[in-house]
Amino acid sequence: MIRRSFLAGCTAIATLAAMPSAGPAAAAADTVKVGVLLPLSGPFSQYGRQMQNGIALFLKQHGTSVAGKTIELVVKDDGGIAPDRARRAVQDLIVRDKVDVLAGFTFTASAMAAAPMAKEARKAMIVMNASSSGITAASPYMIRVGQTLPQITEPAGRYAAGQGFRSIYTVVADVTAGHDAEAAFIRGVEAGGGKVSGSLRVPAQNPDFAPFVQRIKDAKPDAVFAWLPPGEAAIGFIKEFDQRGLAAQGITMLGTGDLTDELTIMQTGDAGLGVVTTGHYSMAHPSAMNTEFVASYLADYPQDKWPNFLSVSAYDGMAALYLGLEKTGGDASGPALAGALAGASFESPRGPIRIDAATRDIVQTVYVRKVERVGERLMNVEIHEFPESRDTAAAH
Repeated sequence: MIRRSFLAGCTAIATLAAMPSAGPAAAAADTVKVGVLLPLSGPFSQYGRQMQNGIALFLKQHGTSVAGKTIELVVKDDGGIAPDRARRAVQDLIVRDKVDVLAGFTFTASAMAAAPMAKEARKAMIVMNASSSGITAASPYMIRVGQTLPQITEPAGRYAAGQGFRSIYTVVADVTAGHDAEAAFIRGVEAGGGKVSGSLRVPAQNPDFAPFVQRIKDAKPDAVFAWLPPGEAAIGFIKEFDQRGLAAQGITMLGTGDLTDELTIMQTGDAGLGVVTTGHYSMAHPSAMNTEFVASYLADYPQDKWPNFLSVSAYDGMAALYLGLEKTGGDASGPALAGALAGASFESPRGPIRIDAATRDIVQTVYVRKVERVGERLMNVEIHEFPESRDTAAAH
């Protein structure tokens, strides 16, 4: 098996070098092997690289030693949304590489493929992004530090209702995630006393947005909420919305943070100005910790333009691991780490985060952001916040 370093040939991840008097057992006792599963090839490789960068940055800043242990990474590629491939990779990590902890998991399919094996082997799983609701129930050793789709979507509905919009449309991709986002947004609107007046579902693959956007324009709603797969679909919708004059007509576009992810608005250009989204991270977040995080990221990874929610979630995943090991005195077993992190809280570049003691799921501030030009960049500027936000779908 090939072990791939995250530091891109600049600084190798340190592994334990046993002293001449120490044998293999002593060496193993002083090392915590972390199996990291990321999409490093295929259509989602950019996601994997963002997370890779976040992990590497944390290790550069905090070193590879914690609680008397040396952190060793064993990295495998799941190729994206490929549960069978993820299952084989995780089996290799547990059986052949004998890792102590599992981490990464960009997509729910990978996390759910790994959960039964992690549960049986009693391995902690630090889920850095997979966002389906309630997945931490699949293993008592799973800890999520990223987000859930309902967690960041329901606040968009609450915000919309609070703005007094009388007529709101939803436009979502016709896939499970899109349906979940639609339901969460509607829950938020109705909780705030509002009402959704129309809902549209569009094909997930290569959609032609023209007829859908025209229907919205003809209906003249006050606002439109959109959930679409990040990348080409989101970019296409934003541009079509702008070209057909809906923004000029005074219709507000709402969405979740991935609609105007830092990498997306770089490609939408000025068409993205004014789009309002809810999310857990923006590189414009005004904190000293985030200012340092962004500056360090841009210095080390200028080719990737800027950090996004994936890189900060991976950074925080390593922070959670280090915090857990400090609390357990270096015990990396699943029961010990899960127990130590349940209820734990710490500061992130995104703001304060906490791991729910009962569900081991992320509790965090969800921010309302508006795309504005700041200097030479388009940025998601925070205009409102919903502190202590949870996975709202878990209760439904």
